[in-house]
Amino acid sequence: MEYRRLGTSGLVVPALSFGAGTFGGRGELFEAWGDTDADQARRLVDISLDAGVTMFDTADVYSDGASEEVLGAAIRGRRDRLLLSTKAGLPIGPGPYDAGTGRSRLIAAVEASLTRLGVEHIDLFQLHAFDARTPVEEVLHALDDLVRAGKIRYIGASNFAGWQLMKSLAAADRHGLTRYIAHQVYYSLVGRDYEWELMPLGLAEGVGAVVWSPLGWGRLTGKIRRGQPLPAGSRLHRTAEAGPPVDQEHLYDVVDVLDEIAAETGRSVPQIALNWLLTRPTVGTVIIGARNEEQLRQNLGAIGWELTADQLARLDKASALTPPYPYYPYYRLPDFARLNPPAA
Repeated sequence: MEYRRLGTSGLVVPALSFGAGTFGGRGELFEAWGDTDADQARRLVDISLDAGVTMFDTADVYSDGASEEVLGAAIRGRRDRLLLSTKAGLPIGPGPYDAGTGRSRLIAAVEASLTRLGVEHIDLFQLHAFDARTPVEEVLHALDDLVRAGKIRYIGASNFAGWQLMKSLAAADRHGLTRYIAHQVYYSLVGRDYEWELMPLGLAEGVGAVVWSPLGWGRLTGKIRRGQPLPAGSRLHRTAEAGPPVDQEHLYDVVDVLDEIAAETGRSVPQIALNWLLTRPTVGTVIIGARNEEQLRQNLGAIGWELTADQLARLDKASALTPPYPYYPYYRLPDFARLNPPAA
């Protein structure tokens, strides 16, 4: 396993992390991801640790908290061998105090996650979404207090717009508060929006990317190809509308090139898609999920080898889309490009 510093922080993470969104199987949306119980989860944790995957990511909203409970049971007795990453901020109920990132909500959310996980601290605590109703200073002061109390070690954001992340970083610097070191983002060969603003921001500010849904919400598993119907057992039948949209023709163009490179390398489509991500600037760790041992071992095969420069270029070309304003058309002009070199 390769290990990397997350952003410019001192936190060292594995290139691949394990996402526990499939643990629990409770609730509405997230129950569709999987229903892994504690015994099954323990086996997946065993395989992950043996492979050097030492970071496990979850959230309070996954399976209505059951994901944290199952993960906590699965890691019992080996807390010192791994890193725990969780998130809070999305609604967990209909009540007025069941959402957001105000001081009271954050403190309660961290305490609840610690209880469900059965641990004394969280290594990386991330805000699951930006809360426009709460001043960023209040949020950062609460997180700073939790860091100083030893409840959490590092903080991150997730799904923030560029201005939201920059506003938070500026406020932290202005008040001498704990800074976000990570941004958990959607990034894949069929979803490269991250590159237009968030990647340059991450490079400039030392914020590392923790990548979620690296296979494009299940579209890059190798089971979806031009002219073929969606497989009967695919989760996309139930969850497609909840995930990032992808133009079908664009998807097929990317998969065509993935198939070509799979034939050249003897690697699978998902392994190639994951390996490409690991070459991208700011990427600290890519979260892989698995509902069973076979899926996990398949995803672990994404490391330990390299794509050629030609293969990377072909993937870049097939997956590239025209950026929105203000990144296009000015970025093509020589003078603008000289002042604003691309992140990748």
